[in-house]
Amino acid sequence: MKKILLIAILAALGTAFFAFDLHHWLTFDALKQSQARFAEVRQQSPWLTLGGYFVLYVAVTALSLPGAAIMTLAAGALFGLVTGSILVSFASTIGATLAFLVSRYVLRDTVQRRFGDKLRAVNDGIAKDGAFYLFTLRLVPVFPFFLINLAMGVTPIRTATYYWVSQIGMLPATLVYVNAGTQLARLDSPAGILSPALLLSFGLLGVFPFIARAIVRRIQRRRVYARWQRPARFDRNLVVIGAGAAGLVSAYIAAAVRAKVTLIEAHKMGGDCLNYGCVPSKALIKSAKVAHQMRHADRYGLHAAVPQLSFRDVMARVHDVIRAVEPHDSVERYTALGVEVLPGYGRIVDPWTVEVTLNDGGTQRLTTRGIVIAAGASPFLPNLPGIEDVGYITSDTLWDAFAKRDAPPARLVVLGGGPIGCELAQCFARLGSQVIQLQRGPRILPNEDAEVSQLARAALEKDGVQVLTEHQAVRCERDGERKYIVVEHQGVQRRIEFDELLCAVGRSPRLSGYGLEELGIQTERTVVTNDYLETLYPNIFAAGDVAGPYQFTHTAAHQAWYAAVNALFGDVKRFKVDYSVIPWSTFIDPEVARVGINEQEAREKGIAYEVTKYGIDDLDRAIADSAAHGFVKVLTVPGKDRILGATIVGEHAGDLLAEFVLAMKHGLGLNKILGTIHIYPTLAEANKYVAGEWKRVHAPQRLLAWVERYHAWRRG
Repeated sequence: MKKILLIAILAALGTAFFAFDLHHWLTFDALKQSQARFAEVRQQSPWLTLGGYFVLYVAVTALSLPGAAIMTLAAGALFGLVTGSILVSFASTIGATLAFLVSRYVLRDTVQRRFGDKLRAVNDGIAKDGAFYLFTLRLVPVFPFFLINLAMGVTPIRTATYYWVSQIGMLPATLVYVNAGTQLARLDSPAGILSPALLLSFGLLGVFPFIARAIVRRIQRRRVYARWQRPARFDRNLVVIGAGAAGLVSAYIAAAVRAKVTLIEAHKMGGDCLNYGCVPSKALIKSAKVAHQMRHADRYGLHAAVPQLSFRDVMARVHDVIRAVEPHDSVERYTALGVEVLPGYGRIVDPWTVEVTLNDGGTQRLTTRGIVIAAGASPFLPNLPGIEDVGYITSDTLWDAFAKRDAPPARLVVLGGGPIGCELAQCFARLGSQVIQLQRGPRILPNEDAEVSQLARAALEKDGVQVLTEHQAVRCERDGERKYIVVEHQGVQRRIEFDELLCAVGRSPRLSGYGLEELGIQTERTVVTNDYLETLYPNIFAAGDVAGPYQFTHTAAHQAWYAAVNALFGDVKRFKVDYSVIPWSTFIDPEVARVGINEQEAREKGIAYEVTKYGIDDLDRAIADSAAHGFVKVLTVPGKDRILGATIVGEHAGDLLAEFVLAMKHGLGLNKILGTIHIYPTLAEANKYVAGEWKRVHAPQRLLAWVERYHAWRRG
């Protein structure tokens, strides 16, 4: 009730301000017309005038009323530069703090309770560097000060900090505006504003924020680098730690712009994607799909056959594929591009020095202007009692562990219901393994919409995977040569015997072993970076899995561009990393691909949306290919064709998604997709048909009614 009463009082005061036409007093013309009278009143009652002006300025600022800029000019016209600046500085800061406190009292608890999860990063940043954030905002007049007052009120910044930072941060603008007011006092008409002195005043106001922001950044840098001795010269422009997707692209970009760059990799060039992830898994998926098609050849009018499977040959093909792709990421290729490649372990010993422990036993120290950390991630191993005793494989180790096997494991337990677990579970089931997939949560692929998860589960179970959701792994046990995993479901424990246990419960960024701890670079689940991918030190960047928030090869390459360009040219121009359009795909059969938000995320974030869906079972090419299953689902802004997100489930969904990625990236709506010629018969027509479904629902019914009358009239 107190909050409601306070809001009512503030609303009444604001309404009265406009109802009684008081805002016309805070205009340039009113100021000029009253200038002589104000000067006379000030001469007769100087202290009363000062006090009245001060109280009025505080009220206008506290109530976030328009006119503060005119009052600041008036301070210069009435009181001169020194007195006017003092008055405005304290009055504006007190008024801003009162508005801040009202916002905190009325809004903070509600906002933090409703959006606390989404504001966690903001709260952490304010708690750490709130003074610098606020100071920078105060120096940039393009941000309305009343919005800053209201917005900062819902953050955890201390009131005392808010007051003194606001007073210091607003002082430069106050001085320039008050100085402009002293010039304004000599004008006879608004045309006189174009006087050189006044133009200079406003010119200073426009330039100062850029100078001030540079000063603030320099102060931050000096504070961060205070305990380190900067080299007088540098051996390299850039040193990159890790030769996975992010590291390779970073080094490539540096070499392309003729920078001197060193790439450090202790193990295999190409990182996880080439050697353990994307490439080998897709090669295995293809072999498993062919085996599946042979078993179901009757769908295509052929005789179904049991494939004569040599698992050793299948795995040999996987390694052949890796070897065929290896030259793209090889030492030889990158050396030819101008990159120095050092085989060894890199360790950052200070913000500009990397020590390399070479694989041949030597060491080398390099000084560098910039560093990109691209150390990647490794499979996460759950803390499961007995797991070491029974043994396990991961998505990294299975390729070597199974390379010489004549047959796939007879009984395979897959721990995890995410994309990796689903892909490998279906794969091995199609290759002949008896697969049990364990998922702790209520459904597999939990980040997708429920209907997508259900369809994926049905597809896996159709291929023979036994999917057990809401099953918590408790421990592993061994009884002689027999191995078991104990799971709990609805309070009841059960033992499942297996031959191999595959852990696919996610990947953990590599955060230790290369100097982050000694430098004080903050890590949480990933290396903490800002919008420019800078760590605590502005010349040290992180990209790829180690930086998050996505663990995809294509997002690692995307981040690498920003990291490399900011590292090499950040003193001239920096670029904020853009996560607005991130696509991904899970390569089960049928594939699941998505870009933007889905219904689940839209509901969680409170985003209004409209759904348009097209069933691929109605698509001519899908019917011809005996692949008539799945759908295209698009989320749009209600009543508009602007795409918020798209989900495709079906054959080659990852390839089909590219059209929606392009459309979202360049602001093209469904009408543009509908107006684009698509080859018949192709699966890509599904994208056009879903756009047609949207258009049909949004057809102008009134106009069509008049058109119908027109045609009736034409028929006579």
